[in-house]
Amino acid sequence: MEKVKNILKPKPNPQQLLRDWQRRLRQECRNIERQIRDIQREEKNVQKAIKEAAKRNDMGSAKSLAKEIVRSQRTVNRLYENKAQLNSISMHLGESVAIARTVGHLSKSAEVMKLVNNLMKAPEVAMTMQEFSKEMTKAGVMEEMVNDAVDSALDSEDMEEEIEEEVDKVLTAIAGETTSQLPQAVRKEKLKQPAVEDAEGADDEEDLEELRARLAKVRS
Repeated sequence: MEKVKNILKPKPNPQQLLRDWQRRLRQECRNIERQIRDIQREEKNVQKAIKEAAKRNDMGSAKSLAKEIVRSQRTVNRLYENKAQLNSISMHLGESVAIARTVGHLSKSAEVMKLVNNLMKAPEVAMTMQEFSKEMTKAGVMEEMVNDAVDSALDSEDMEEEIEEEVDKVLTAIAGETTSQLPQAVRKEKLKQPAVEDAEGADDEEDLEELRARLAKVRS
């Protein structure tokens, strides 16, 4: 019975498909914008904590937090790239529908297929793009393709050295003169650790861990 209903149910025309896809693409762009705002809001709290850590010569905490800032900035850059590609998909779909008005059906778009394939590797929009891929393949805009593994290059070991270099830049930019006035040995984290951590230090560490957790949450 369900098969009969599907057969009798009229297929959406290209214009209807386009409107639905573009509406969902706009929603994804809004979701990305919201995530960027959330990340940047948490970054301000972390930047404040970095300055405070640098002032008390706690460069271990300052550097750890600076690394979180670097990762967040990389996430934001990736989110902006995702948004640009979503907008490109919407534009190319509009072109496909314009052609469909002439030929009577949607044609395959190599550019849309390439963009969707790229975004299927982006953790933030991978699930949505998998749904789009199925729908667009069914509509004839794309060919069926095998999804590659999600790109996790951000956390790979070969990125660590580059991140370390950027951490020093972030420390200088955020903590400013505070870090530049510290002894070189201190800046390289060669401070001798106190034998006993006082209650205030433990509280500070808990606060820093909470900041790291909040920033990691909005990045995910």
